[in-house]
Amino acid sequence: MIATPFASPNHGERKRGRTPNSLILHYTGVPTGEAAIELLCDPVMQVSAHYVVMPDGALLQLVPETRRAWHAGRGVWDGETDMNDVSIGIEIAHQGHKNGAAAYPYPAEQIATVIALSQDIIARWKIAPHRVLAHSDIAPDRKIDPGEFFPWPQLAKAGVGHFVAPFPITDGPRLEPCAEGAEVEELQAMLAHYGYGLEVSARYDARTQAVVRAFQRHFRPALVDGVADASTVATLRKLLAARGGG
Repeated sequence: MIATPFASPNHGERKRGRTPNSLILHYTGVPTGEAAIELLCDPVMQVSAHYVVMPDGALLQLVPETRRAWHAGRGVWDGETDMNDVSIGIEIAHQGHKNGAAAYPYPAEQIATVIALSQDIIARWKIAPHRVLAHSDIAPDRKIDPGEFFPWPQLAKAGVGHFVAPFPITDGPRLEPCAEGAEVEELQAMLAHYGYGLEVSARYDARTQAVVRAFQRHFRPALVDGVADASTVATLRKLLAARGGG
């Protein structure tokens, strides 16, 4: 896919032998695409991404894929603690959670470009579906992008990422913050097995709540509250089974 070059100075070398094995999707969280590009190219800010997708679907490349862009920050996935070193970052120009919920939907033209670009990156770098990630997946206590209103099911239908139809929300057992015991331990183990950076402690602590919220944003977006209700747990089990992970 052809992208317009727009070089950012904010990048560095990947560690010796490291190549991309993950794709991370972000929203920019600023009012306009132009403001996002200015931010991502400002050497003082020390942030960047490999690509920016504008609302009209235009695609800009800020950093070569072989270089380490500075988009992931402090993030963990599947035991990897330096996600910048092993990922490609796509910033989607969108003002995000301003004014409460989604300020406006992701335009169809923009999502079409995100899908085509992602398909290209996945094919070239052989990225597994469960390593197509939200920024919130790798940094659940810091980030919420690209948000629960991002069309993950549409991407999955196009072969981008891993997704299953979430179970409906119903009354039933719930694991909430401050819970302890075997059920919490099992929940943490499943989340960690899928890839989330989470200690299996059998205590439903603040980190567990943040990870559950991140999981819900991506895979059960109808209600994002950090409570592991029956729908959340069943969706997690289904996701692991679909991946061949339990």
